[in-house]
Amino acid sequence: MNTARIVTPERRNEDIGDTTLRPQLLSEFVGQAQARKNLSIFIEAARKRGEALDHVLFVGPPGLGKTTLAQIVARELGVGFRATSGPVIAKAGDLAALLTNLEERDVLFIDEIHRLSPAVEEVLYPAMEDFQLDLIIGEGPAARSVKIELSKFTLVGATTRAGLLTNPLRDRFGIPVRLNFYTEEELEKIVSRGARVLEIGMTADGANEIARRARGTPRIAGRLLRRVRDFASAADAHAIDRGIADHALSALEVDAVGLDAMDRRYLTTIATNYGGGPVGVETLAAALSEPRDAIEDIIEPFLIQCGYLQRTPRGRLLTSHAFRHLGLSEPTRDAAQFGLFGHDDEG
Repeated sequence: MNTARIVTPERRNEDIGDTTLRPQLLSEFVGQAQARKNLSIFIEAARKRGEALDHVLFVGPPGLGKTTLAQIVARELGVGFRATSGPVIAKAGDLAALLTNLEERDVLFIDEIHRLSPAVEEVLYPAMEDFQLDLIIGEGPAARSVKIELSKFTLVGATTRAGLLTNPLRDRFGIPVRLNFYTEEELEKIVSRGARVLEIGMTADGANEIARRARGTPRIAGRLLRRVRDFASAADAHAIDRGIADHALSALEVDAVGLDAMDRRYLTTIATNYGGGPVGVETLAAALSEPRDAIEDIIEPFLIQCGYLQRTPRGRLLTSHAFRHLGLSEPTRDAAQFGLFGHDDEG
């Protein structure tokens, strides 16, 4: 489901290949002001002391710049950068191969770090704390413990699910950084900068139109900008204004606040089939033919941020704001009725 949506915050193939829109330095990075300020201080201090930066953990929804910031950290430190992800490190030997190839003060970036296996985590703990590997070589009576000294390195972890991190792993990060959704003004700056990089004209109202539909997420803003540029090129327009942006995004079924067809289907299902809720997520997953994880991780966060949806102990509940956006009348909710018919049993 999420790979087909232009407004998904998850990384798509087109995002992986296109690095032209990404900032290269902290001074170019827009948004996350407090995080940038703190990182700048920590990086400068580590550089002056000639030490490896303390381990960094980026926490936040997808598409907010965790990978970009990790690359910037290495670039600002003037050190090497290696990147991998939790699911790729299947066994302790995979991690050992990565760590033993790092040079002094290098940055190792692990995306989706919450998906590391327990066996790999156990090897990572002494590497983070003491910069050494404790490996068991062989099996049975012939097994022996081997310690391998590592170069002092910086681990930068990224996660969208901080609650899934184990306490021992979380506690080993000296610099936790939470990233928040971007404001409309910040996204306008990102869109305008992207237009300059792509060498397409952009009016202020055109940048605003794209920014306000980008769901607070730079990755989505960049993706929408590229698609709007296609519409502008096809129309032989030299600049993107509000009219061109509105026409393009409406054709892509992204409405004025950034909701797409999947969002509207989700809201409409709760509104019309379940009287606005509360309704359990398992019931919704069955009604929409979507996995529960996709609903919880991809669809719901932005709807909650917009104030269209509430997660309650009894299930998902639409707000008056959601009914107004859908152009539907809000029904009178009878809590006893919902309990009787069991729509609220999976929270």
